[in-house]
Amino acid sequence: MSEQRLAGNGAGLIRERAMAAAVQSALERLYQLDPVADVRAYIQPVTAGRESLLVREADDGALELALHIPQLAARDLDLESGDLDPLCQLIEGVSHFVYITHRATQQREATALELELQAEVDKWIVLGASLSPLDVARSRRLRARLYERVSFVHENESELGERYRVANLAAARFVRTLEQRYLATRRFVELRQALRVFFRNGQEDKIRLGRAA
Repeated sequence: MSEQRLAGNGAGLIRERAMAAAVQSALERLYQLDPVADVRAYIQPVTAGRESLLVREADDGALELALHIPQLAARDLDLESGDLDPLCQLIEGVSHFVYITHRATQQREATALELELQAEVDKWIVLGASLSPLDVARSRRLRARLYERVSFVHENESELGERYRVANLAAARFVRTLEQRYLATRRFVELRQALRVFFRNGQEDKIRLGRAA
């Protein structure tokens, strides 16, 4: 995977690059992944719309990536009263990048719904890690902000609208299960193990874990 391909157009995103690298490192540590590529080399600014990860297979089979993320204002970093959306877009983009690159090394395919569902859970993981201590009460408040007090860009009847709503609901249920089984009893070792299993599952098993909640 060449770090020169589809990369290098966002040199001004200094804060965002540093935060993206921190998120990547945290996710790779949690999921016990060997680093594949540095996300900072693939970051470009959003020119229109929202966060997006562009993926293309070159003629020689190499994977070409470009991650477009928004710039963050200071108010976007206030987890208590700020707008979480720009920061969540950054986390989602890095989550997609980590997931795609890991699946590529395993020669496994990944569906669009898989990517969205994993990113929904990764938002809770990354933001929850900043809450000290992370307990059930704090997690519930964060879960409400991430999965309940939300609006969707795409109509419910559209393919994208259905995908995002399915991912949102399944992630919310899965996180609620984690709260009940592990956070309530402070079983953090088992919590991390459950998250690792979820990460390595494919689409059907991810949805099953969400629906079982």
